[in-house]
Amino acid sequence: MRAIRFEQTGGPEVLRLEDVPTPAPAAGEILIRHEAIGVNFIDTYHRSGLYPVTLPSGLGQEGAGVVTALGSDVTRFKVGDRAAYAMGTPSSYADYKVVSAERAVQVPAGVDSRTAAAVLLKGMTAEYLLRRLYPLQAGQTVLIHAAAGGVGQLLVQWAKVIGAEIIATVGSLAKAERAHALGADHVILYRDHDVAAEVRRITGGVGVPVAYDSVGKDTFAGTLGSLARRGLFVSFGNASGPPPPIDGQQLTRAGSVFFTRPTLADYIATTEELDASAAAVFDMVGSDTLKIEIGQTFPLSQAAEAHRALEGRHTIGATLLTPE
Repeated sequence: MRAIRFEQTGGPEVLRLEDVPTPAPAAGEILIRHEAIGVNFIDTYHRSGLYPVTLPSGLGQEGAGVVTALGSDVTRFKVGDRAAYAMGTPSSYADYKVVSAERAVQVPAGVDSRTAAAVLLKGMTAEYLLRRLYPLQAGQTVLIHAAAGGVGQLLVQWAKVIGAEIIATVGSLAKAERAHALGADHVILYRDHDVAAEVRRITGGVGVPVAYDSVGKDTFAGTLGSLARRGLFVSFGNASGPPPPIDGQQLTRAGSVFFTRPTLADYIATTEELDASAAAVFDMVGSDTLKIEIGQTFPLSQAAEAHRALEGRHTIGATLLTPE
């Protein structure tokens, strides 16, 4: 089979398409023939070395397709089922992938593989951020950065269903239009405006009880300055680079605020948590409550171009790789 591999960390140019043996599932595992592969910012962190992996390495943590082989002791799937997964050993950028049956989920009828690969990781991220890390309530005001991105679009739509007032930030006028269309009540161009000042203006000086920041370095100060007293700063991405180290006194001066740096893996740590989170996402997709925008699709051989687009912030919605 074909797979994207890299032997050293660096820019997109380190990615290589190679011919490698097709893996065979061991006990408790399934082999999935990919129909679509999700591209996520965490993939760029693995490639760059920000999140270290053992080299040489594959890349990618999300995909969907058809189960073509079973290891022994598998009861959750049969050959021919459609399955999707998120997280795990980076090796999704390939024609096939072996996955633990306990870490994959059934793709329900009515959800195609492209949609499943586009939504599962991002959707489960939105689910735990809005429903479990901080149970957002109707009537609350929330700040969502990168609102036109893959996770951001889902956060905006899901927060709107909850009944929150949404302040969104984006990097361009085109993305601002998209955020408004998804349900954002207020949109700030974060490169052109003082985010904290705008949030204070919108909220009558109070600030927001929770802010979701996937951008990192460039938005850190604005996010911290946007929080209400005892507000929660949820930092879950590094699109512009890692956020700076925090001095505890910063949190005190900002109003006894809280800072957390969560990861999806800790919110789908058990099979039961995984199934519940995925079911919530697929229910929202199946009911057309979450509209999934696949903004760009690249063939597997052009994984490097997909990374350049993602890191250059030239993407809208989800990005996919597809086997040629």
